[in-house]
Amino acid sequence: MFVLALAAAAISGALMAIQGTLNSGLSKVLGLLEASFVVHVIGSLTGAVLLLFGLGQGNWRQAFQAPWFTYLGGILGIGIVLLVALAIGEVGAASATTAIIVGQVGTAVVIDLFGWFGMEKAPFSYLKVVGVFLLAVGAWLLLYRPK
Repeated sequence: MFVLALAAAAISGALMAIQGTLNSGLSKVLGLLEASFVVHVIGSLTGAVLLLFGLGQGNWRQAFQAPWFTYLGGILGIGIVLLVALAIGEVGAASATTAIIVGQVGTAVVIDLFGWFGMEKAPFSYLKVVGVFLLAVGAWLLLYRPK
């Protein structure tokens, strides 16, 4: 179960990277407060009050101009919360967070490399590959438990 919990934490890290990217894309169309409100379907009272007072920076009339995939951040958030809770419950906060960061950074590098979700493409670099590899090695060292 230890390995499964770490895999769940790594997957949640990947989902966090994707969610942040999608939320960024949505906020460029609607405004940060409006995007946060849409993504968090249940909404927060604070966000609703701020929108009612006109403090949002966006334009609701632009809602249908946002790419459809930018609205998926809320769905990904459910997976993140569940997988993080599962992982932390099984392996503790430090181990789960370490696995989350590896998944997050690895996914972010791929998103940047291919320019997914409307992000500007970042050129390939072996140094990035080495960096992610070293991050994974560092994570393994943090997680290693001698018997």
